[in-house]
Amino acid sequence: MGSSFQVFGIKTKILIPGDDMAEIIIDESSQAGGILEGDIIAIAESGLATTEDAIVRLSDVTPSEKAYEYERMYKIDARLAEIVISESDSIAGGIPGFLLSLKSGTLLPNAGVDGSNAPPGCVVTLPKDPDESAKRIHDKILEKTGKETGVLVIDSRTHAMRLGCSGVAIGCYGVSAITDERGKKDLFGHELEVTRLAVGDNLASAAELVMGESDECTPVAIIRGLSKYISNGSSGVGSIEPSECLFMGVAMNSNPALIDKDRKTE
Repeated sequence: MGSSFQVFGIKTKILIPGDDMAEIIIDESSQAGGILEGDIIAIAESGLATTEDAIVRLSDVTPSEKAYEYERMYKIDARLAEIVISESDSIAGGIPGFLLSLKSGTLLPNAGVDGSNAPPGCVVTLPKDPDESAKRIHDKILEKTGKETGVLVIDSRTHAMRLGCSGVAIGCYGVSAITDERGKKDLFGHELEVTRLAVGDNLASAAELVMGESDECTPVAIIRGLSKYISNGSSGVGSIEPSECLFMGVAMNSNPALIDKDRKTE
């Protein structure tokens, strides 16, 4: 097992719809000495979504009655609430300014809809298919450079009862986002029974440290020295059912109607 790795923040121009993210990564990779075999490339979801034109102008949104209800309950702009509703599988509740959404097997605030690094009066939604975006970028980098890499699409999230944000992988291709440690032995010979390593999330958090959250204009990071996690053809980030999650399982036992992932919010 390698005992060290490097993370390079890659600065770019301000991204706009229609930009070719793979070409930009290739062009700007000189900041890390180029793209090398086994590199893992982390891409901020907001920058990627911008290039894919996932930008919504608030003035174009007509709120529904449900959106106005959320505005009254949680002091969130009804137009933003309407976008969050459309981007969510269901809404679990909220706090002032935020709705807690279930989307694609994960809980997140406002379904990932964010006004940070968006043009004035606009918000950016998550990429429509982060795994497919990661594959497209991986394939073009392989075609142009001949280098086999892994690609992660990452976001920053808060976690239950913890202050601050850390990185999470929301899409991947060519890298093992989860590794199974079950069956291995600990220092005292006890067999691990449930442990899985969230490689994608750990790499995302490392990338977040060099990418920043404000005006750094660094939507890409190249992670070098962890080629053992490269896995040709691997795609997707695993999730579990709400009932199997410790946090959501407890909440659902208290209120079984809290989450119904098969029901699209009205």
